[in-house]
Amino acid sequence: MGAGVTDRLGLGVATRATVHRNMIVAPLLEHAVRRGEGLFSKDGAFVVETGRHTGRSAADKFIVRDAETAETVWWGKTNRPMDPEHFAALKADFLAALAEKDTLFVQDLFGGSQPEHRVNVRVITELAWHSAFIRTLLVRPKPGELDGYVPEYTIIDLPSFIADPARHGCRSETVIAVSYSEKLVLIGGTRYAGEMKKSVFGILNYLLPARGVMPMHCSANIGKAGDTAIFFGLSGTGKTTLSADSSRTLIGDDEHGWSDTAVFNFEGGCYAKMIRLSPEAEPEIYATTRRFGTILENVVIDPETREIDLNDNRLAENSRGSYPLEFIPNASPDNMGPPPRNIIMLTADAFGIFPPIAMLTPDQAMYHFLSGYTARVAGTEIGVTEPEATFSTCFGAPFMPRHPAVYGNLLKERIARGQVDCWLVNTGWTGGGAGTGGTGSRMPIRVTRALLNAALDGSLKSAEFRRDPYFGFLVPMAVPGVDSRILDPRATWPDPAAYDATARRLVQMFVSNFAQFEDHVEPGVREAAPRAA
Repeated sequence: MGAGVTDRLGLGVATRATVHRNMIVAPLLEHAVRRGEGLFSKDGAFVVETGRHTGRSAADKFIVRDAETAETVWWGKTNRPMDPEHFAALKADFLAALAEKDTLFVQDLFGGSQPEHRVNVRVITELAWHSAFIRTLLVRPKPGELDGYVPEYTIIDLPSFIADPARHGCRSETVIAVSYSEKLVLIGGTRYAGEMKKSVFGILNYLLPARGVMPMHCSANIGKAGDTAIFFGLSGTGKTTLSADSSRTLIGDDEHGWSDTAVFNFEGGCYAKMIRLSPEAEPEIYATTRRFGTILENVVIDPETREIDLNDNRLAENSRGSYPLEFIPNASPDNMGPPPRNIIMLTADAFGIFPPIAMLTPDQAMYHFLSGYTARVAGTEIGVTEPEATFSTCFGAPFMPRHPAVYGNLLKERIARGQVDCWLVNTGWTGGGAGTGGTGSRMPIRVTRALLNAALDGSLKSAEFRRDPYFGFLVPMAVPGVDSRILDPRATWPDPAAYDATARRLVQMFVSNFAQFEDHVEPGVREAAPRAA
């Protein structure tokens, strides 16, 4: 190696780059400003644009198919294979690109807050704000925890890297490639920082089931009585908003594990949607947009006044904010809580068919967990004139490397062992469908919070229930402080016959989607399927 050229990354690659190791957020953001990576808002948040990728590039993610993964990964549209030869070429080109950099940033962090179940992750980035982001989002080592630290997995994040589909076996110039054998993740061609955090989620989702730990795409909080609640839900269903409740202690907003002794956050920060954030409905999250240490992605900022506009979606509908968990006033200091007493499955039903809350049996809970239903809203995309159903198994299919039944069976087993109460909550529409031709309106958040409070404090279990004729779950008929009419979705529609027709269509969507799982579940779960009344 020539003068000044050393292998300081532990990857067998020589580099002359200045390597900044485990730098805290403040100097990282100073570097980011000097390097022209973004702007500070007038209130102190750091604002960046991510270019053409304003969300995950799911079609560009690959897992290396080799002896380690051939029989353990659920191959399909969400887990696409890359052969080892293509990965070897990609790795060689990534290391060559690293060698040419003038400056690199390295963070040694943990994925997972429970020490016996966490994984050591080293993240190497070329952007200073990416290093600040991942330091915020993963679990930061405490004093002394880096002594003898050895990374188990390494992530190399190079937005400037341009992939070659012919040489690298990928789809485009963007690539996210994971090798579980080499314990290496390569991210190139995208500045969307969420790819890094979701890669760690995927690693834990692969490793933990073999240890009997349930990995979950969920938020979680704890009540004053020590009662943990888990909130499953896809983007836009209220997972972050509803878990940030000032009367409960927040464990985390996105990714968790459920072990024999705890529900533990995989992360040390939050990554919340910012578009049209309301200071009235989401005061705790809104306050983070006015703090130094928060990073805002694709939020519009006036370059002169440095005012931000959370309602402006010209850069992205998926504008995001990352901030340390401790920015939420009632956050858990150790990112953990006891095993749950309640599980909440959130759906934004844009068809207006689901009630605002329903009680699920364990079999129904597994059915809806494997279904992972929500709906896109009509009128938000060109050509979309009515609601569209979305099914993402385990409420996080893109991040689940193993077969969904592995996670579903773990969940059902833990529900039974802990006698956990399960609830389905519709944060979507009532009175009709959404969009251009719909008659419905969004479920009032005050109604959702009132029903959640009744479920979490145990009082809802004593209500009188009716059985839904289509989905078979139990629906309360009256809840104090809530207008009883909203509890019966059919009664809120101006045309009950139209409700029935739409309900039958939605039932068929569920049945068609679940066909892929029928051979992998017990009879009780199959019998939990909805039926056209």
